[in-house]
Amino acid sequence: MQGFGRYKDGVQGGEDTACSGTEATMIRENPSAVMDSSDSQRKKIAVIGGGLVGSLNACFLAKRNFQVDVYEAREDIRVAEFARGRSINLALSYRGRQALKAIGLEDQIVSRGVPMRARMIHSLSGKKSAIPYGTKSQYILSISRENLNKDLLTEVEKYPNAKVHFGHRMLKCNPEEGRLTVLGSDKVPKDVTYDLIVGCDGAYSTVRAHLMKKPRFDYSQQYIPHGYMELTIPPKDGGYAMEPNYLHIWPRNTFMMIALPNTNKSFTCTLFMPFEEFEKLLTSSDVLDFFQKYFPDSIPLIGERALTQDFFLLPAQPMISVKCSSFHFKSHCVLLGDAAHAIVPFFGQGMNAGFEDCLVFDELMDKFNNDLSMCLPEFSRFRIPDDHAISDLSMYNYIEMRAHVNSRWFIFQKNIERFLHAIMPSTFIPLYTMVTFSRIRYHEAVLRWHWQKKVINKGLFFFGTLIAISSTYLLTRCMSPRTLDYLRRPWDWVTYFQNTG
Repeated sequence: MQGFGRYKDGVQGGEDTACSGTEATMIRENPSAVMDSSDSQRKKIAVIGGGLVGSLNACFLAKRNFQVDVYEAREDIRVAEFARGRSINLALSYRGRQALKAIGLEDQIVSRGVPMRARMIHSLSGKKSAIPYGTKSQYILSISRENLNKDLLTEVEKYPNAKVHFGHRMLKCNPEEGRLTVLGSDKVPKDVTYDLIVGCDGAYSTVRAHLMKKPRFDYSQQYIPHGYMELTIPPKDGGYAMEPNYLHIWPRNTFMMIALPNTNKSFTCTLFMPFEEFEKLLTSSDVLDFFQKYFPDSIPLIGERALTQDFFLLPAQPMISVKCSSFHFKSHCVLLGDAAHAIVPFFGQGMNAGFEDCLVFDELMDKFNNDLSMCLPEFSRFRIPDDHAISDLSMYNYIEMRAHVNSRWFIFQKNIERFLHAIMPSTFIPLYTMVTFSRIRYHEAVLRWHWQKKVINKGLFFFGTLIAISSTYLLTRCMSPRTLDYLRRPWDWVTYFQNTG
């Protein structure tokens, strides 16, 4: 990021200047170490939503010595008997790790994840082949959504100037006046006023719904025709039933199944498939026949009984993609995470993009010395192209994961990209590396990817033409005159018939 002291363009592995764990700990113990401005201490900020992005952003804001109130409609998931909500496993990568590092949580979270260094492709015949994500030192982490949320909520409560209000639902939002109406467990609506309202309340954001009533606020949403269903591969003999350090994929062109490892030696499987295909599977026999046809090697891993039970436990869940513009309203309200840009999960960047939102916002607060009237418009201007770009890339990556990985041409191109990256690491960077292992801006990664594809395709065309010409030349040089004369005869026949016709 140009002009931002902590924004990193480089690929993972370079020097990192983000806030260290020790510095973050000092900040929690002494929030005034960040700033001594009495004006900042007077500012009150409401964060709507205590999910992953909301709780992380509350840490960043509390670190700046603002008075932070987090309103979460659900009960405290740390004490709840059953945590409602999505349970798709998360893939934590460089962008998300940098945000966690800035608040001193990276090491703790990473220690609870399982590294995944490559995709493991399961063909219909049962053959398995690995496609590395990057270099040997690069990997993504399989993380439990629930455990990560618990850790972040615990971190928020370590700040004396931050409070999480569980069981509090926002009823109304008046961004012009910074006023909220919230409903707590006492069922009595209560009006509260804040200097800034931060909407981190997910894809179906109530805060965004109020901003949509404002002039010149653009909004679009798209439900993709595919749904998802979760299954489980239990541990086997006290260990993993499959190779643990991979993201396992069963690509079947129009649908796919994936499996991510958990620290308890199990795998969380997710079946992504068109709703019309789900609707065809009405009985246990239908499910077993379907899996026997398309995922035969998974049946002994999941277990027939568990498969048929889990398949009908919950209906297939929808996936929505949301885009809006802008992300802010004056200096009083801003949207982050899924509230601003819900994306489908196929690039593993939903959480990472949301966490990077928090980090970019924090860097802008540094740049503009906590001036919200400057920070919020710049956040929208800077972040919208990137978040729209990763939304489009996530749609593309679903096609790649369920279909392209079966193609030999795709594997060949990946090998070329890795070779070019090895010999020219600064010039050629694979798209996945730019998105997952760097903080190169998403929209810049897309532009660079398109340029690299053109260069590679032109290079392949050039070398292909050169080989064809060289082969033809060598062939003619090696052939005897009599053979060449014989090859010319068909052309003589054509000339003869043209002249007689």
